[in-house]
Amino acid sequence: MKKRLFTPGPTPIPETVMLKMAEPIIHHRNPEFNEILTRVNKNLKVLFQTEQPVLTLTASGTGGVESTFVSLFSPGDTIIAANGGKFGERWVKMPKAFGMNVVEIKVEWGKAPTAEQVLAALKANPAAKAVYLVHSETSTGAATDVKTLAKLIRENSNALVCVDGITAVGAHEMRFDEWGIDVCVTGSQKGLMIPPGLAFVALSQRAVAAMESSKMPRFYFDLKKALKSYQDNDTPWTPAVSLVIGVDAALQQIVQEGMENVWARHQRLANAIRAGVTGAGLKLFSEFPSYAVTPVWVPEGVEWKKFNKTLKGKYGITIAGGQDEYKDRIFRISHLGYYDELDMITMIGALELTLKECGHSFELGAGVKALLQSLASR
Repeated sequence: MKKRLFTPGPTPIPETVMLKMAEPIIHHRNPEFNEILTRVNKNLKVLFQTEQPVLTLTASGTGGVESTFVSLFSPGDTIIAANGGKFGERWVKMPKAFGMNVVEIKVEWGKAPTAEQVLAALKANPAAKAVYLVHSETSTGAATDVKTLAKLIRENSNALVCVDGITAVGAHEMRFDEWGIDVCVTGSQKGLMIPPGLAFVALSQRAVAAMESSKMPRFYFDLKKALKSYQDNDTPWTPAVSLVIGVDAALQQIVQEGMENVWARHQRLANAIRAGVTGAGLKLFSEFPSYAVTPVWVPEGVEWKKFNKTLKGKYGITIAGGQDEYKDRIFRISHLGYYDELDMITMIGALELTLKECGHSFELGAGVKALLQSLASR
């Protein structure tokens, strides 16, 4: 059986990237690795659409976000954080662990923070040092209009605009410099199409300046140290050498495709999946759909465990389930990273066969037909 991964991280890895990572290991303090890291640093700027530094850390995306809390702020500082899912919730809990004051913008799962909510939080907390937004909330498949909110934040405060772009960068349009973003973090196992283990942190000059007044205890996640090493295309600590080699290959593939084309492909595949899902008689969960992942309600009368077991055990398809109160109630299909149109056809075909076996009443083939019509209409 050929196994296929449709989870929003880890995502599938191109064969060419896997082969590069399988080559003999090299030392990280020699010219060969320096050349690779130099190219990675250059291409990360293309990915984020920035002229500012993008640091590579050996950590998960969560580690990347932690590095921003401990490197840019001090205990007692106030930040505003939008919480509309498991990851927005994390960016509320994490700074509290470091003694920061957190103003939470509570957002219903499946929805996104509004301009009115953000503006109200800024007016009520004029001393806030930052606003943390989740560009694509992985747990709910909801996308935030970061471009609009960044402009609003800049016009109404001095707060840093900090973005969790972990499942957004590479799937959604991201123009770091043009939109006035100060911090954006992503992870390697998402749109960058390599295994987990690297985080990437883009920093504006305002964010770099904030490091000078930060009094937060830190060591490994000290972005000031990372930035100093970055100037020499180096890292302060031993990096995950094989993963850096892998992301070098993946970034070259992304740059060759072109960022606008990458964004358009993700939008096209997301629209096709949604057409296929609704064509099969299922309902979408998110009101503000992300181009990275599509959450879907488990249809009435279908038992999640049987559905998931059949899809994975019989057809080799791995998807993600719901979390917290939505466990066993929704499932999530990824279209983030190394996917094309034929992958989407496979996904919806297997979904339909599984639904039929689980007793869902619909016209077999209706989902695939709707997906094909979506792809043909581009």
